[in-house]
Amino acid sequence: MLQSDHSRRSPRFFLGVNESMLSFVGASILVLGGVLWSARGPNVEKTDFSLIYVGAQIVHRGDGARLYDMALQKQIRDSLFRHPNPLLYEHPPFEALAFSPIAGLSFRSAYLIWGIVNASVWLLTIWMLRPYLPRPREDLGYISLWLLFAPLGIALYQGQSSLFLLALYSITFVNLAENHEILAGAVLGFGLVKLQFVLPFAFIFLLLRKWRFIAGFAATAIFLGLLSLSAVGWQGILGYVHFLREIGSNPQNLSYGSAVDMPTLYGLVYALGGKWAPHWLFHIVVGGLSLGLMAVVAARWRSAGRRQSELMFASGVAASLVTGSHMFMHDFSPLALAMFLALANLPGDDHKWAVPLAATLIVFWTPPVYFLLIAYHCLYLMCPVLLVFIFATLTAAKPAQKSQSAAQFVMV
Repeated sequence: MLQSDHSRRSPRFFLGVNESMLSFVGASILVLGGVLWSARGPNVEKTDFSLIYVGAQIVHRGDGARLYDMALQKQIRDSLFRHPNPLLYEHPPFEALAFSPIAGLSFRSAYLIWGIVNASVWLLTIWMLRPYLPRPREDLGYISLWLLFAPLGIALYQGQSSLFLLALYSITFVNLAENHEILAGAVLGFGLVKLQFVLPFAFIFLLLRKWRFIAGFAATAIFLGLLSLSAVGWQGILGYVHFLREIGSNPQNLSYGSAVDMPTLYGLVYALGGKWAPHWLFHIVVGGLSLGLMAVVAARWRSAGRRQSELMFASGVAASLVTGSHMFMHDFSPLALAMFLALANLPGDDHKWAVPLAATLIVFWTPPVYFLLIAYHCLYLMCPVLLVFIFATLTAAKPAQKSQSAAQFVMV
């Protein structure tokens, strides 16, 4: 779907004593040093990794069938931590199974190991994407923008899997650029660890009738489904479904995550009036808006020229986030790829959407914005900014010419 354009690629990082490598080494020291500092901090047990650790503990102890038993989660959580995080473990069963090997370690040791893995994933993503992201042209500026995007640092500190999801979106992008659609879909399938974001993105490809991509995605989904079944059994699977229904029915519950703290259509609609509407009407409105947005992205993607496919990928990533029902600050992480793609394809000043698109990038790359919105519990206000970004990228992507419309594009 994405056509690889070698003429627009910037140089890779080159090994040796040079400005690029010194910048990358400096970033590595900063990121890994942050992990070591966080692991020794007094508030580490309040991070989101404590939730993952609780889930891993339950599976490690052989109680997988009760993984989504709220009473059991609270019991284990309170026995492990003096000042526990009030949230509950809500991720898919296969994640708890994947983390169960380190559940036998102390919490701080497990946090440190996962933090080093997370930091390595972040740094390798920066390295891998450099040939595909020509702006900024200076490597120091390129690396600095990665470090300036606050959600990435928050994801690292919280011990979340959002950096892993960013890497999966990035690998998917690279494989699509090299015309490996089945592999791209299979890689994205592992992003079902955050299924509320990955499923909308896959749905866009379903609307585009990209069957090779969907086949790869489905294969991974089946594999992860079998892993989940082995970890928690049918009782655990049914418990997970029931747990998700409970979350959806209680958008005001802080233990599930308050809706007003989510920069999604779900959070925006709830803040604007969903809290007073019947649950069924609230979900119909959110579902209708989400399906409509994905349909618009797919329709525009189908008609866009091959050189605009990077912008379409950027809008697809942003749409998958804003239509996700459950999203917090660290979940912005995959948006970093979309932002760099938009920056690389920023239209000229004469384009009517150039200024709005540039303005959204400035907002996204301004760390205090996130912290202020979180402090005042109105992160839902980032939803309109995301929507402007989506429609700006959609409009900036010119439709394919009629002479091209019959051609077989790699990513359209």
